[in-house]
Amino acid sequence: MKRTYQYRLYPTTQQATTLTQWLTTCRLLYNNGLAERKKVWATHKKSVTYGEQANQLKDAKKTNQFLKAVHSQVLQDVLRRLDKTFTNFFRRIKKGENAGYPRFKGKYRYDSFTYPQSGFALDYHHKKKTLRLSKIGGINIKLHRPIPSEGVIKTCTIKRDVDHWYACFVVALPDPALDSQQRAIKKAIGVDVGLKSLLTLNNGDTIDNPRWLRYSEKQLAKTQRRKDRKVKGSHNRHKQNRKVAKLHRKIRNQRKDFHHKLSRQLVDMYDLIVYEQLTITNMVKNHRLAKSISDAGWGQLMCFTEYKAEEAGTLVEYVSTNNTTQLCSGCGKIVPKTLATRIHSCPYCGLVLARDHNSAITILSRSTYYLESQSSSLSSSQGQGLLVEPV
Repeated sequence: MKRTYQYRLYPTTQQATTLTQWLTTCRLLYNNGLAERKKVWATHKKSVTYGEQANQLKDAKKTNQFLKAVHSQVLQDVLRRLDKTFTNFFRRIKKGENAGYPRFKGKYRYDSFTYPQSGFALDYHHKKKTLRLSKIGGINIKLHRPIPSEGVIKTCTIKRDVDHWYACFVVALPDPALDSQQRAIKKAIGVDVGLKSLLTLNNGDTIDNPRWLRYSEKQLAKTQRRKDRKVKGSHNRHKQNRKVAKLHRKIRNQRKDFHHKLSRQLVDMYDLIVYEQLTITNMVKNHRLAKSISDAGWGQLMCFTEYKAEEAGTLVEYVSTNNTTQLCSGCGKIVPKTLATRIHSCPYCGLVLARDHNSAITILSRSTYYLESQSSSLSSSQGQGLLVEPV
């Protein structure tokens, strides 16, 4: 399996200037490659391949000092990224999806470059750990957690986030042995995600929604208004734009940190975690709920839970969303509700529960692993009263 490890970089002023120049060079190479593909198709109705464009790099570097200053594999990866963009574009067209034609990258919209194979190395021997990059030199790096000794670093991506720099290592790790790592299902939990409460569990516990974006909206609006008052293209407008971007970064990091901690708690506490199979991209098309759904970050939380569970031996299962809200968890009858109805009151069996609590119970009851573990526990514990605990 592969995992990505991200670390903060602390380049000197000169190194930061070099990294920024590399990003500019890579962006221009990307745009030139895209322009060439468009021109060749318009004039000759012919597609340009990655190999054809990569073969031109050797001659281009002889006449372009900026291309010559960048590591050759980094330049090749830029063209490979462009080729992947076209591959995805044609794949979406074949599937009948609404595919947007690849676009040119504007200034400040190209923020990373990758060493795909070599040209980088971590230096642990000095007091300050450094990342050595070909043609750039050693950059101070904060290794806040170790890369596993059994892992093999495949690629190194240098990323800019406003005024911060990061190194992202893709590490190949040995796959965990399923038989030895898989935990016995003793505690199972059904999870209903929402907006009022971020999570509602089938035992009735709720996790409040922090609403990081909503909490910072006034400050964000104030900073945005100040930017809009500046003259377009001016240095002051650019400085204020960076302040807006920094505030968005703070909100993003707050949400990410919260999801990391919450997913770790779920994985450590439970052996089976059951979510709904949500299509979030369709849900955010509702303009009245789109901001709140994006602020909650359900997809990120599920992703974090899934990869942590894989390492810990916990099972994560996704079940159908069909009528999880309308179905009564007590008798199985359909009880229609609107979005404003927050209490589930069944006229057939008399069950009264919070709407999300009822949904969480229904979600757990649809889990294949939970039903199998229940039946196996019943058959192996005759007379002992042992059951899988639906926490």
